[in-house]
Amino acid sequence: MRDLGVGFGYLMKGQRWVGRHGRWLGLGLLPALIALVLYAAALVGLGFWVDDITAWATPFADGWGSPWQDLFRGFLTVLLFVGGLLFAVISFAALTLLIGQPFYEALAEAVDDSEGGAPGAPDLPMWRELLISARDSLRVLLWVALFGVVLFALGFLPVIGQTVVPAVGFCVSGFFLAAELTAVALQRRGIPLKKRFRLLRGRKLLTLGFGVPLVLSFLVPFVAVLLMPGAVAGATLLARDLLPPAERPQPA
Repeated sequence: MRDLGVGFGYLMKGQRWVGRHGRWLGLGLLPALIALVLYAAALVGLGFWVDDITAWATPFADGWGSPWQDLFRGFLTVLLFVGGLLFAVISFAALTLLIGQPFYEALAEAVDDSEGGAPGAPDLPMWRELLISARDSLRVLLWVALFGVVLFALGFLPVIGQTVVPAVGFCVSGFFLAAELTAVALQRRGIPLKKRFRLLRGRKLLTLGFGVPLVLSFLVPFVAVLLMPGAVAGATLLARDLLPPAERPQPA
């Protein structure tokens, strides 16, 4: 259980690091603001159409009497919107990192430099790095969508669907959010996505201690924007701890 606290500690250390280096906070807000505007529009659209989507997906309930039809579709509407929010949290980080790729890579390098043992710059052109980041983010989002479909289906189960499933959903979202954010530092070290997942699974509590509180914070739109630079800084510190002991950089 100690790793849960350590993971949360990395989140706090990242925010403090950015607070001590104010220029990184200012520069890091712009990509997050752009992503926020895009996602705000998408979520407003989802909120406007969610009732129609639920009715379209449950034609078998058309003949149900009141109040069962309203209760059933109301529950599914809430579940669909919450699922959309969680997917937005993960994909918000992915889109923000893609928009601000050069900046966030420089931020991760600065954090590594301050801690000691920073890896050399990747010997790849910028377009190639962006392509790799976009490809890996798409693969992560596909995993998120797959888990989302399964959890949505489990949401139909009585009691469990209203208690256990949402909690599992936050844990899944926290894991994949940590995967997105640590990708900046781990990709700089030439670590492919498959190995990144293996490192994160090997320290699940550490990963969840970092990712789950961040998911809950990211549910508040402007908080997500403000925390994004510090989240990347904290994920860089987390990534250093995820590496096998023989590969960990020595502190300055």
